[in-house]
Amino acid sequence: MGQAELPTRRVRHALERRGRRRAAEPAATFDRTFTALGELALSGVQVSARAVDLASGAELFSIDDHVVMPTASIGKVLLLIEVAARLEAPGAEGIEMLDRTSADVVADSGLWQYLLVPSLPTPDLAALVGATSDNLATNVLVRRIGLEAVRARTESLGLSRSALLDIVRDHRGPDDAPQLSIGSAKELTWLFTSLVRGEVVSPAVSNRVVGWLSLGSDLSMVASAFGLDPLAHREPAHGVLVVNKTGTDAGVRAEVGVLRGPRGGVAYAVATSFADTQLSARLAVLDGMRRVGLDLLEYVH
Repeated sequence: MGQAELPTRRVRHALERRGRRRAAEPAATFDRTFTALGELALSGVQVSARAVDLASGAELFSIDDHVVMPTASIGKVLLLIEVAARLEAPGAEGIEMLDRTSADVVADSGLWQYLLVPSLPTPDLAALVGATSDNLATNVLVRRIGLEAVRARTESLGLSRSALLDIVRDHRGPDDAPQLSIGSAKELTWLFTSLVRGEVVSPAVSNRVVGWLSLGSDLSMVASAFGLDPLAHREPAHGVLVVNKTGTDAGVRAEVGVLRGPRGGVAYAVATSFADTQLSARLAVLDGMRRVGLDLLEYVH
């Protein structure tokens, strides 16, 4: 493994490190989580959530974790896994430069649409997806790899309730997939647990994906409770380290991640679907997700 890849390997190893909570401490109840998500459900928000202890695999909480939810950009993780698998495949060719085209252009998240450079190497595009959920980079990678290949990889991992359904579009018509991606909290927590353990395809593939995701700059949801620098959190701060992926769309806020602290680690997923007709409704969802994050932080720290 090259010298440039060492930081990403350290991130994954720090996240997968086994830890035990001190026996004298009372078990966490996650009352704040159940209250917050219960209040959202009573207000008409569809909620699905799950968290597990990284060391033991014990379920910490679950709320309709089997339900298939719209997860917006979280499905891009499945694309990154296929990209990493191809880069690590035996006999893989050298780094390929990919061009953007007018058909790939899409608005909203990402930086490449604002840059002058018309072509980038595949790993750089994956890094943009991990760091800023770059929509243009996503579409270029999907065009090169194909949704069928991503779907086949997803199925090979045993995922039946999670999928990347489409490219990113500014507008979805009647002939387009209704969502960019879907997923269940149960499958997503399994996926992130397996990634940090190096069990997705291979340790090298898992390491690449965790490295790209560790660049993520969106800490606006569950991770807003962790007190980290959104632009620089690849190293632990006060013993806290997180790797996550968020999904944002009209009426959708979702997040999946792994959080590690001095007393242990957790994998978590929270997905919400709601009528985003008023700012107050959106703020209530974000506040509820932050309250889940406070419980998770208390558990590991």
